[in-house]
Amino acid sequence: MFKLTSLNLNGIRSASTKGLEDWVAALSPDCICVQELKAQAPDLAGRFEELAGLKGYFQFAQKKGYSGVGVYAREEPSDVVVGFDGGEFDAEGRCVELRFDTLSHKRSVFSVYFPSGSSGEERQAAKYRLLDLFYPHLEQVRAQREFILCGDLNIAHQAKDLKNWRSNQKNSGFLPEERAWMTRLLTEGGLVDVYRQLHPDTTDECYTWWSNRGQAWANNVGWRLDYHLATPALAATAQACAIHKASRFSDHAPVTIDYGFSL
Repeated sequence: MFKLTSLNLNGIRSASTKGLEDWVAALSPDCICVQELKAQAPDLAGRFEELAGLKGYFQFAQKKGYSGVGVYAREEPSDVVVGFDGGEFDAEGRCVELRFDTLSHKRSVFSVYFPSGSSGEERQAAKYRLLDLFYPHLEQVRAQREFILCGDLNIAHQAKDLKNWRSNQKNSGFLPEERAWMTRLLTEGGLVDVYRQLHPDTTDECYTWWSNRGQAWANNVGWRLDYHLATPALAATAQACAIHKASRFSDHAPVTIDYGFSL
């Protein structure tokens, strides 16, 4: 079995004060993909290079206290690919890929963090630029290997993926163009939304993010923004999924899926 978790930390130092390492040790995943490190390499030195015995591999944002992604893995990868565009979004720390290749297979695990466009038109435009670049990147990777992509995509795909879908149709995260991109990725792009493969109809149970405003958490006014997207062969092995809502390390809940293969 391969146990894989994804979690937007909203700051690794903040999450660590809330018991993150003990929780990871108890869960014992094979990999945990993290987003929004909000830290640079010197901040992790001597403290967060490993997490509960898992070794970390990272991409940091150039801007301090911003973005950043990582994968903590039990097995040593055969290769680590940091970034994907060599420019704007690598500077923001948006993507890291761990490769686990053997003579018989080629497999990757990605941790990705898509921009939020909620702060205004400039960041929404950046989000669209990333989508335009990332789709062909995934097509290239898919032509060569099997993979699971985990992360905070900042997109709720369907109406059942957020509480107040009617009132959010003009808001970033549920815009028609964003949702169409996800649909294309899951049809023409050939990827599988693994949570939805296991739980096609859930609504209130599926949310992974709650605004800090108002009583969103208390009233479960949430969005499903955190995903496992996989190539069909790996998605087909998925056995169980848990959204760990009781574990409050950030405004996101960890998402764990058990897959029926070993690295």
